[in-house]
Amino acid sequence: MAEQTSQEEKRKNEHVDPELFSCLLQPVTADSDPVYFGIRRLLLYRKAESGVFRRRDWRYNGKGYVAYRNYISRPRNWESLQSPLQGTPGNSGRWVPPPSPYSLLSEVDSWSSSRDLQSGKPDLSRRTSFSSNASDNDRPRKRGAELAYSFVGMHCIFDQCKASVTVLKFGHMSSDLLAYGASDGTLTVCTVLGPPSVIKELKGHSKDVTDFDFSSNNQYIASSSMDKTVRVWEISKGLCIRVIYGVSSQSCIRFHPVNNNFLSVGNANKEITVINFSTGRIINKTLFDSEVTSMDHDHTGQLIFCGDVQGCIYSISMNSHTGALSHSHRRRSTSRHKSAVTTVQYRSFSLLAHGPVLLSCTQDGSLSFFSVALEIQGYLTLRCLLKLTPRIHKIQASFCPLLSLEKGEYIVAGSEDSNVYFYDLTRPRHTCVNKLQGHRFPVMGVAWNHGENLLASSDFYGTVIVWKRSKTS
Repeated sequence: MAEQTSQEEKRKNEHVDPELFSCLLQPVTADSDPVYFGIRRLLLYRKAESGVFRRRDWRYNGKGYVAYRNYISRPRNWESLQSPLQGTPGNSGRWVPPPSPYSLLSEVDSWSSSRDLQSGKPDLSRRTSFSSNASDNDRPRKRGAELAYSFVGMHCIFDQCKASVTVLKFGHMSSDLLAYGASDGTLTVCTVLGPPSVIKELKGHSKDVTDFDFSSNNQYIASSSMDKTVRVWEISKGLCIRVIYGVSSQSCIRFHPVNNNFLSVGNANKEITVINFSTGRIINKTLFDSEVTSMDHDHTGQLIFCGDVQGCIYSISMNSHTGALSHSHRRRSTSRHKSAVTTVQYRSFSLLAHGPVLLSCTQDGSLSFFSVALEIQGYLTLRCLLKLTPRIHKIQASFCPLLSLEKGEYIVAGSEDSNVYFYDLTRPRHTCVNKLQGHRFPVMGVAWNHGENLLASSDFYGTVIVWKRSKTS
């Protein structure tokens, strides 16, 4: 009897062995690249292993393939959703949970879209992500858990700028220091706590400020501009202490998170350059296929994520001691019409991905949410995709603070209808959860302070509004 049981377990393991699965789907050929096949096998191994665990956890209770498909593609907060009318797997209803708590895992929502229902085709996607179409004027869906992103109103308004505010940021680890750059070449540094006021107005750029970044101690600002220069400012004196000239428009800039003596700059000459902050000299550069439009570092400083004008996202390895750069991965845009990436933002942890993630926003209105494999030099896997209405302006988006009560992934973004929208990317429908109304012109940029109680937004005609978030438990 024991021998028969061991044979059954062995036969079961043969059918679900992740290593065998990865080798069968990715066989090695004579002219194969061992690094490429190693990465592919690792990802396939993890996918198979994850599938095995999901199948073992799922209590099927006599249900079929459709119910299991809905189970593995369920949103992570499905237990907290209210139960509408009783339905059956395969339509838009919801299983009514039985009294026993142990059988909750077998009862899940059917999140099939109306498009799938009309065509009668099952969801053939093999990744645990979904696409959602939404417009900027979607009506927010109210629920109790989303009160964490309610706001008590405007904390303060800065309206002295007479040009479009293209980018704004709070200081590094700061809840008070706010700066914003405008299309007239000015940089304005403000304080938002106590009596809000303008500290310094930094003038020197002759064209649009495209990006800027604070040093780790908030004593300096490095800015890039369409006037082909990078400028370094000392905030306390309000002076430009260094000008670095380029041959094309400088589009994005970041201080290295570990070694603040390095500045990474992307430009219209299809390259990223690493600049020595102390001397102003270029110590390294790497070329791309098209103009670099946005970038961000990971928290270790060993990776740079950047987007280009064609919608591609690159993962670049960087040596924190020498500044040496090397290409690691490129994710091409799947859109037929190529669109520039306006936002690339890294976060070291997400409840949805249980690890580091990356947010990208393109000018055609696509919000993409990737999980990041740091052990494979920043390999990106698409988890969620949200399609908004295309933009004329380069409107930016940002991660929202993590919520203790919610397992969704919240994004805040500006809009050309003059509103600020909040989206939950884990929802296939009713993605918009809140919006802020106060601007009269297209909202270009958004940024959270370090305390995550203030949100700043800027518009096309120079108004900056700082919103105060309501207190949460």
